[in-house]
Amino acid sequence: MARKETAADAANAGRLKQIALTYKMTRKADTKIGLVLAAVGIGTLGVFLAIGFLIGHPVYLGIFGLLIALLATAIVFGRRAERAAFGQMEGQPGAAAAVLDNIGRGWTTTPAVAMNRSQDVVHRAVGKAGIVLVAEGNPNRVKTLLAAEKKKMNRIVADVPVHDLIVGNGEGQVELKKLRTTMLKLPRVLTGPQVTATNDRLRALGDLMSNMPLPKGPMPKGMKLPKGGPRGR
Repeated sequence: MARKETAADAANAGRLKQIALTYKMTRKADTKIGLVLAAVGIGTLGVFLAIGFLIGHPVYLGIFGLLIALLATAIVFGRRAERAAFGQMEGQPGAAAAVLDNIGRGWTTTPAVAMNRSQDVVHRAVGKAGIVLVAEGNPNRVKTLLAAEKKKMNRIVADVPVHDLIVGNGEGQVELKKLRTTMLKLPRVLTGPQVTATNDRLRALGDLMSNMPLPKGPMPKGMKLPKGGPRGR
């Protein structure tokens, strides 16, 4: 029994530490986060207390209002923390891959299936919506990478729909913060076994990183890719 309590205490301490760390990271990008959370919590509790006094039940409405205030504060904190995280990631290489890794169950992500010398890159995700190619980099250059990768997908898995998205803030592009939502809204056309079969067929291709002839261990300082290095496939 004591062991279970110790494990529970350790888990709670870990959660509190994680919340504190998330708050500190969020405050770097959102300096008003403390004032906003205080306003939401106090404002929500104040409204319920006022209603409680009006109807003659301040204690009941106060307790209920406290619970609602905590919930509202948690929701606002989560959204602002997510917005701050996307703001810090936006424009950074590999940001789209980080979002894809956290898209949720049912999706298999393979980062960097195609890349060029300018470090424009295409990632691949497979789910019940089919194959989704997500590109990040210069919009004009990544179109060539996407076209080549899409052609290859159609040749290997012709019976599976292939979608392509470009991450960015321009016309026809998908903002990084909306990437996960956009993919989850795609129509589901494959069954679970079909998704598994598609992943098995694509797994044989490997990915750009696993196919690169690089030595094991850390890359030496100053090392550059050879002129015959990998390009968009």
